[in-house]
Amino acid sequence: MTRDAWLSTHGWLRPVARLCAEVDAAAAEVGTESPRFDGWDAYAPEFGAGVPLLRSSEAALDLEPAGRMVVALVERLASSQSSEVASDAARLRAQLRDVGPQRAVDWLLGEEAFVPAAPGLLRFLGWTAMARHFAPLVQAFEGRREEERWLRGYCPTCGSTPAMAQLVGVDPAKKRLLSCGCCRTRWQYGRTRCPFCEVDSHRLAIVAVEGEAGLRVDSCEACKGYLKTLVGQVDETFLLLDWTSLHLDLAARDRGLRRLGGSLYELCGTGG
Repeated sequence: MTRDAWLSTHGWLRPVARLCAEVDAAAAEVGTESPRFDGWDAYAPEFGAGVPLLRSSEAALDLEPAGRMVVALVERLASSQSSEVASDAARLRAQLRDVGPQRAVDWLLGEEAFVPAAPGLLRFLGWTAMARHFAPLVQAFEGRREEERWLRGYCPTCGSTPAMAQLVGVDPAKKRLLSCGCCRTRWQYGRTRCPFCEVDSHRLAIVAVEGEAGLRVDSCEACKGYLKTLVGQVDETFLLLDWTSLHLDLAARDRGLRRLGGSLYELCGTGG
């Protein structure tokens, strides 16, 4: 499944696809510094205690270079005469020049360091930049961590709740991976356990949608929270981008389900 093929049958996603493509192109033009990190041993006890890597006090990870990339991306879009977000980006640019890159990162990681002029846009642009900057670290972290020691309902890298899930492998060894919509980490979790209320009912309610390339909605009967879930490993990078299945969020909302997972996109009336 390619992007163009998906959009040919899901035309309502074209506006958000154009915005994502514009922002991705701008982010690719912004220089990034590869994160330098050798504090795995110092971080290990915090990992065992459930502290996400980017929120570690012991790891001594320098987050300011990521913040500089966030600021640079905002400035690039604010200066673009063709960008539909140029006006809001310009307001953010003025604000970020005052508060600095580190406070932007702190805000993206959940600290109320300041009140952004356009919080939704900063979250979207900020995590687009941060995901690109931290991609090598996320890959290295995946190879180092012991998945069985985490098994938590929030991202081991940044602490966000999952945007989506994926079932991989075949029974009886099939695994459920949760997918972070912010830093794009994937991590293992219980197959039938809810990451939001942690109830394990030994089964999830499933809403299957015909013709959606293995995508479905899995929900918890206890808290009514749901996760869009990709079954199998078919073109997972594209289909786990969250925006490619925003219509499933609408279908879930219409069934009285609640989006409790993290997302860079907000649908009017979903509260997510």
